[in-house]
Amino acid sequence: MTFGRIARIAVLASLVIFLSVFLASSGSRPPAEARPQFSGGGNNCIHVGGSIITNFGAVDPNTTLGPATGDLRGAVAATLLTAPQPGPNGTVLFNVQHHWVTESGDNIYFDHAVATTIPVSQTRFAIVSYPTHIVGGTGRFAGATGDLTNIGEADLQAGTALRYFGQVCFADAQ
Repeated sequence: MTFGRIARIAVLASLVIFLSVFLASSGSRPPAEARPQFSGGGNNCIHVGGSIITNFGAVDPNTTLGPATGDLRGAVAATLLTAPQPGPNGTVLFNVQHHWVTESGDNIYFDHAVATTIPVSQTRFAIVSYPTHIVGGTGRFAGATGDLTNIGEADLQAGTALRYFGQVCFADAQ
């Protein structure tokens, strides 16, 4: 497998997972009473979810780009920071930086993330573990924190689809 193909797979996997987490919690929900909160998050935490569909190579061979749906709808890109690395027990690790812009134009900032995958074919990777951590942003997301879980697969040839779900805690009351 060439570095370019692996890089595209990694970026696609990252975007798919990230988008999946956001889309998983999409849809209409009644207001919640007491929801779990991040430490120090106060009462401004909400559950989020949705999905992400991205294309590898949309920006360059190491970057994916595509729409996010659900609670954090907008656009997402993921850049592969290094070549995919072998992990324990036959896994492949993708070191990724996410870039997120919501439909309203707010940026969501993330720590670097590591997607742990299992190769299913030369171009398809099942996501075993892909946590992402929100570290702020602009507008509504200024001072926000949160943790998202991403699930799905990365298909470097056909694009990818991910589900995301988790919680975001805002600095100010929403």
